[in-house]
Amino acid sequence: MDISSFYVREIKISKEVPRESGLAALPVVRHLKTNGISFTRPVSFFVGENGVGKSTLIEALAISMGFNPEGGTVNFSFSTTDSHSDLHQYLTVVKGPIRHRDGFFLRAESFYNLASDIDRMDREASFGGRLIDHYGGVSLHRQSHGESFLSLVQNRFGGHGLYILDEPEAALSPTGLMALICQFQQLVKEDSQLIIATHSPILMAFPGAEVFQLSEGGIQSLPYWQTEHFQLTRQFLNAPEKMLSLLLK
Repeated sequence: MDISSFYVREIKISKEVPRESGLAALPVVRHLKTNGISFTRPVSFFVGENGVGKSTLIEALAISMGFNPEGGTVNFSFSTTDSHSDLHQYLTVVKGPIRHRDGFFLRAESFYNLASDIDRMDREASFGGRLIDHYGGVSLHRQSHGESFLSLVQNRFGGHGLYILDEPEAALSPTGLMALICQFQQLVKEDSQLIIATHSPILMAFPGAEVFQLSEGGIQSLPYWQTEHFQLTRQFLNAPEKMLSLLLK
């Protein structure tokens, strides 16, 4: 996929976020006011500690691109709790010249609600086929959490698409994460762009991906082995007893 045809080329904040808004205190918001994020690879990761604003930013991007705040395609409109921020009102998205043919916003925290809405729509009278047939044919509620995540990606993500994922590792074992990496590779071959918030060092090792580390100090593009997530995980796995003794003193 050529960089000139990326569906999302840059995100930035071009309006003043009110000081009284809780958003103004988020590190990612402060830094996006001076420097936007330009996407140069088909797969991009947002990583960083809890509270820096990864999920808030990726949610704002998804809403700006027309997706339902709780997840799904642009055609989903279910809402269980109106808890999303208004960051999308201040976010400017620079789009590429070609519009994506497919797209999906997958967020771990509301996946249950997404699965429920698919079942609900299939129970209602419709002249079309079953919606679940586009997701593997079996209710996502009748599979384990991890199986349903992979089933969605394997069956519903069709290529030539923009896929925005918020912490997809939440449901997956290490083997499942490796299966997800294989799906990413296939989607990239089919001219897709993926933008993902994650804590998983396994996922962020995807070949050729760009990793943006978000922190109090700014937004840095780093090789995955230089991220705090990777280094801390490696230290722990290399000497778990030593790390645990320090933690549990």
